[in-house]
Amino acid sequence: MSTLQDLIAQKEALEAQINAQRQKELADAIAQVKALVQAHGLTADDVFGAAGRRAKTSEKAGSKVAAKYRDPVSGKTWSGRGLAPKWLAGKNKEEFLIV
Repeated sequence: MSTLQDLIAQKEALEAQINAQRQKELADAIAQVKALVQAHGLTADDVFGAAGRRAKTSEKAGSKVAAKYRDPVSGKTWSGRGLAPKWLAGKNKEEFLIV
């Protein structure tokens, strides 16, 4: 029967072998890709497309909504979307409308 220390040593040896094999296979794959790119005269745009370097986003993504309510004490605002802020809890929203 193996001791805990023996099993841990075996695990570490296997992890080292796994990492070495992974690095070897990645290097082989990269070499194959580079060879294909060079053989066919491809560019990064050919392979990944012109927008491949940046994430595609919709026009609405990241757009801000205008504030609809303002706390007169702190000056904090809320667009009316999502969870209502604590400064508005239990109060009439209409009193805090931005005109």
